[in-house]
Amino acid sequence: MDIFQVSDMKEIRGKVWKFGDDINTDLMYPQICYTLKEEEKPYYAMSANRPGWSKLVKKGDIIVAGKNFGTGSSRPAADNLKNLGIACVLAESINGLFLRNSVNSGLLSLGVPGISGRVNEEDIVKINMEDNTITINNDTIKFTPLPDFLMEIIENGGIINILKNKKLLGNPL
Repeated sequence: MDIFQVSDMKEIRGKVWKFGDDINTDLMYPQICYTLKEEEKPYYAMSANRPGWSKLVKKGDIIVAGKNFGTGSSRPAADNLKNLGIACVLAESINGLFLRNSVNSGLLSLGVPGISGRVNEEDIVKINMEDNTITINNDTIKFTPLPDFLMEIIENGGIINILKNKKLLGNPL
């Protein structure tokens, strides 16, 4: 697996994988993941609603979804998507708990009203992090950026990396 890091670039460019409304964390991180080795878990993402999808995802791909993406529990679903290579989630709206888990995992997730009606599966989307725009087929959409303190966590690959870098994690037992 080749994990995408937002800090890799100021512009994210990737192929779209489109999903609908109310995509639950159980779909992204099914129960079987609790018993698997870390490197095996991402390959079960979305297996219930899109069998084989995870094997098609490439580093830097982008999920575009409808409303309430990430509804459900606090399963580490964002980890699965990030570890699969997903660079960003763009959705009509994102569940608050999933958004926080995305930030903590280092996965950029943005609520962009109107996005799902303007994008088709396999479109190439460019997300410019400097001017907060998304470009699809010569169509440009402005998005509201996440606050700087959340972007710092994402750009560092997640909250654990920040804690390690600041030497704030205790010694293991």
